[in-house]
Amino acid sequence: MEIPPLTDDTVRLALIGQVLRRRWRLLVALAVLGAAVGAGASVLFSPGYQTSSSVLLQGPRQADELLTQAEVATSSVVFDRAAAVLPWHPSGADLKKQVTASVANGNVVTITVSADTAEHAQQLADQVAQQFVKYSGQLASNSADASVQLAQEQRESLRQQVQLTTQKISDLAKTVGGDLTVESVQVRTQLEGLRTSLEQAINDLNQADLATGVGNTVVLGPSERPAGPAAPTLVQLVAGGAVLFFLAGVFGHLFAARADRRLRGEPEIASALGSPILAGVDVTTPQGDRLPATGLYGKLRRLLGGDRPWVLPPIATSADAVNRDIRYRRVLARLATGPADVLALVAEDDETGKLAAGQLAELADRLSVPLRIFEFAAGRPTVPDAGPDAGVLVVLSAGSRTAWELVRLAEACSDAGQEIVGAVLSHPVRSSGPEAEPVAEDAPEKALAGSA
Repeated sequence: MEIPPLTDDTVRLALIGQVLRRRWRLLVALAVLGAAVGAGASVLFSPGYQTSSSVLLQGPRQADELLTQAEVATSSVVFDRAAAVLPWHPSGADLKKQVTASVANGNVVTITVSADTAEHAQQLADQVAQQFVKYSGQLASNSADASVQLAQEQRESLRQQVQLTTQKISDLAKTVGGDLTVESVQVRTQLEGLRTSLEQAINDLNQADLATGVGNTVVLGPSERPAGPAAPTLVQLVAGGAVLFFLAGVFGHLFAARADRRLRGEPEIASALGSPILAGVDVTTPQGDRLPATGLYGKLRRLLGGDRPWVLPPIATSADAVNRDIRYRRVLARLATGPADVLALVAEDDETGKLAAGQLAELADRLSVPLRIFEFAAGRPTVPDAGPDAGVLVVLSAGSRTAWELVRLAEACSDAGQEIVGAVLSHPVRSSGPEAEPVAEDAPEKALAGSA
């Protein structure tokens, strides 16, 4: 027996439409859940209102020194001092989560802050920048180490050298006469050399004074008040969470449908059984194709619309009880040309199939058509041995069996010597209003005459 290939249909827009049409309640509930998750995530990930303040470090700086200044700007001392000045009185630990510092080009330390309001963000940025400048200046003034002392001694020595040189130039200028002699030329040469030494000393003194300004830091103006919250905002996270969960629900349904190997189409079922599909019949139930709502989980599934299949192929249902009865009669009419003894096979766990088999057996009993019902286990099907002029009719609901289960059932029938004369697909429909009267027993020939 040839084993049918597994279905590998591509995802079509019609399938997505079925998800949206049959599972819209569940998708809406997932979107609401995603919005709630996004709102909760905004507490952790939404930065609120953000602004920044820039501090200029004067003088030549090394890269590692700039990084050190950025660490100073985010130190606990700066945060504690800023928290003590702010009007809403936060703690230094809270500010540590709201303030970051980075190094920009041009010896600039950028302090970025976030707060719950625009006013708080502006105040926090200004206060942290001011406290950083003060603390950095204190660190520079308190670091009276050997290098600072040596620089001070060098500046004092240079000033004394300038004074001595100036005094010597004055003394020599007095001794120089107006006559152009060898001595006067030598004196003028010495004066020129002293004057050059004086200019060099002055330049060195200016450079030493410039070096003393290395520790100066200046705030480059007040920070700007943010016009709105920074991304991701609460609205963005809520909308993103809703869309993400909605799409996850849609793709989850599509993945589940692709992974589900239960056969739903008539050609696939007929190929797996190796016999034709005689007809598709309706089975009226109070709940239709919905599962019974038992327990909290069942009630929740019914509320969300997840208690009914959504991937079933379109089915032409009967208009009323009369047409439904005619369909059953046509099945029996097709069996009339086959074996005399027909056994209706239905799975033990197929409630819809058992209802359809029961209605077939009831109608066959009224029409004196030999038809018996046999229930088999879907996992390990067993079929009674065939008698003289016997055959089996498989009754199952669409989407209840995989290809391998139907193949095993066909093999069990072959082992028992039973011939599968056909299959009947049952579809549950909800009963609405009073049922029409069934076709009278004295008119079976009229119903069978229109059978195909």
